[in-house]
Amino acid sequence: MKKQNWFTGFLLVGFGIFFFLRQLNIPLFEPYYSWPTFLIIIGLAFLLHSYFAKEYQTVFAGIILLLFGIHFHGLAHYSFWIDHWAVYPFIIGIGLIVKSQKSQGGLLPGLLLVLIAMIALFISPGWLNWLSVFFQWLERFWPVTLILFGSYMLIRKK
Repeated sequence: MKKQNWFTGFLLVGFGIFFFLRQLNIPLFEPYYSWPTFLIIIGLAFLLHSYFAKEYQTVFAGIILLLFGIHFHGLAHYSFWIDHWAVYPFIIGIGLIVKSQKSQGGLLPGLLLVLIAMIALFISPGWLNWLSVFFQWLERFWPVTLILFGSYMLIRKK
């Protein structure tokens, strides 16, 4: 198999396993027949492709998708799972740290995001309340945020 086909191969195998287990209707796997599983499968396909093909530009996307999938599964199935805005910068920070292991850059921003997330999760001082308000606004108006960020990417000068 050529390296460019590895991602597609890993993706098809992952989806094949998902749908095969779904057809078998095994009660143990019943809670995992949901959309976060698709995020996990796609994230794993990115990571497997990155490491087997030694093309590390998709490591960040793989980590992000994998951890978001795990997080959304945790929210749906475990009462102890943390539902706090700081989990999202934590996930992005972990992605940047892992990416920095295979490519240049990203370690300092990743460590900074993880540190901010840890402070917000465990200390939660009053001066971080504005971040909570910002993320509540972002959660409510995320399509507008996407439009603004996309417009900026189209207009900015290189």
